[in-house]
Amino acid sequence: MKLRTTCNRDCPDTCSIIATVENGEVVRLAGDRDHPVTRGALCYRTSQFLDTQRSPERLTRPLLRKHGELTPVGWDEAMGFAAEQLERIKRESGPAAIFHYRSGGSLGILKLLTERFFEAYGPCTAKRGDICSGAGDAAQLLDFGVEDANDLFDLLNSRHVLLWGKNVHVSSPHTLPVLMDARRKGAKLVLIDPVRHRTADSCERYVQPRPGGDFALAMATAHVLFQRGWVDPRAAQYCDHLGDFEAMARSKSVEQWASEADVEPEVAHDLARRLGPEKPCAILVGWGMQRRSAGSATVRALDALSAISGNLDVPGGGVSFYLARRMAFETYRTGEGPRTVCEITFAHDLEKAADPPIRAVWITCGNPVTMLPDSYAVARALSSRELVVVVDSFLTDTAKLATLVLPTTTLLEADDILGAYGHHYLGVSRPVVAPPPEVKSDLEIIQLLAARVGLAEVMAGTAREWKERVIAPKLGPRGITLEQLETGYVRNPLAPKVLFHDLKFPTATGRVNLVHVPPQPEAEPTAQWPLKLMALSTEKSQSSQWVRTPTGPLEVTVHPDAAGGLSDGVRARLESKLGALEVVVRHDARQRRDVALMPKGGHLGRGQCANALTAARVTDAGEGAALYEELVRLRSLEP
Repeated sequence: MKLRTTCNRDCPDTCSIIATVENGEVVRLAGDRDHPVTRGALCYRTSQFLDTQRSPERLTRPLLRKHGELTPVGWDEAMGFAAEQLERIKRESGPAAIFHYRSGGSLGILKLLTERFFEAYGPCTAKRGDICSGAGDAAQLLDFGVEDANDLFDLLNSRHVLLWGKNVHVSSPHTLPVLMDARRKGAKLVLIDPVRHRTADSCERYVQPRPGGDFALAMATAHVLFQRGWVDPRAAQYCDHLGDFEAMARSKSVEQWASEADVEPEVAHDLARRLGPEKPCAILVGWGMQRRSAGSATVRALDALSAISGNLDVPGGGVSFYLARRMAFETYRTGEGPRTVCEITFAHDLEKAADPPIRAVWITCGNPVTMLPDSYAVARALSSRELVVVVDSFLTDTAKLATLVLPTTTLLEADDILGAYGHHYLGVSRPVVAPPPEVKSDLEIIQLLAARVGLAEVMAGTAREWKERVIAPKLGPRGITLEQLETGYVRNPLAPKVLFHDLKFPTATGRVNLVHVPPQPEAEPTAQWPLKLMALSTEKSQSSQWVRTPTGPLEVTVHPDAAGGLSDGVRARLESKLGALEVVVRHDARQRRDVALMPKGGHLGRGQCANALTAARVTDAGEGAALYEELVRLRSLEP
């Protein structure tokens, strides 16, 4: 029997999956050939998910800490304990003493219902900022008043596509076939990235600026656009601060800006040509470049390039960072809370919170110990709380610190509804296999808790009833039903094919808000700390969710000249001011001499977590994480 569901993990592609089920067990996973974006292909991570589904390490019963050890218990005892402790803390200190932390480990819309509960229960303390995309989110909202993009297939109308810091092979694999179709139609692809990766092989040109040099390169390009008269003559009509932006771009010569970016001035002239006289030119913005102190300003600079060159309102143009995946749904959240904790400074905020102190933390869809910077500080902060409840399928680094661990469903057992942030198609998750008997969905778990604290009515409803509720307000008037979403491939009808086709922007003035103040420079490598650490996504891992958990030290890739005399394949110490990890050194002469590359999401307990070396720095806007500017060095293990 073949059943269809949708991948709910943190990925822009939100793939439609065909699961082959025999005797109640999934025996094969494949991409849905009929889905317009999935087109029969799954990424390596999802194609290998059956190893995770069948893992003997999977949690199948609640675990309650007794006498210092996590001990299997039944659901009555687990939820009775949780309710009793939350009620006690709420009674003694008020609801703000309870912090609900939800991150992006699973992107189903019904996962947001845990926030509905904690808002109703308190409102309790909530998370603010975003570890993944906070700076870029803020940039596009500041510039355009909305965060969305042109239709994915509008790339087929492009003459040029700038992949600015975007590794589509790893982070957006289903964009790659569309780009190849565009290339066959004549589009020219350019990759701009300090890291050399596979995407460069698919492009006509590869540009390798210094890490953090993207703002300077964008300014050099803007300078050329103004200098050559390639700015859209209508720009003053739909852009605020155009004069200030031009003054900023002209404040340095093209050669000076290019030198700051560590590229030849010719690069800026080439990019300006593609954006200007040879448009339409689309800019696809990667997530890595906004994980720097000036991350928001950098994305805003790319927004400005698209705006002033006249690429916003034409098919084949636009600047794409993130698509509004929740736009079609009612999330049933108020967004209100007495206070918030910044995700990036999680440890500091937990430790310093007062009036009342944070005494309890409920964690869903996340593994903050591994995901967040300064991992050991995050672990200490959680360990010092009275109550920590973790909802997860595995005993992660975070779950190991919990008072109570509640086992939840996997993506093959999920019953949910989804939007995507890489395309505009909507998806439905349906269980293709039953979970183990003692495993419950996030919705079922929060409903059990709600029933014990007098909020059963607030959370009442089956998963199907909630799915119908979340689509009714916005999709219902368009004649779209849940049955249609389950049986067909429905593009979000609220999303235009060209986002700003009418040059109208939901900003305060109705015009593009151009960046016009340069960012502060970030710290650069020194003789003592010569490398910038960049922990990157890989084909084998999705944050801390690995296809197969690696054993032994993780590899760190550097240019041979940057290895400090260490041979390829040797073990060494990777050090920052915060700590050290044992690593395996790998040489790659294609990389810059100022970067050290390693996989992100390695497990802290195995000594593989780059965030153990990374300080908690907040970006210039949006409270994102400046993860990619930690200065490090390699040292021999020998004394």
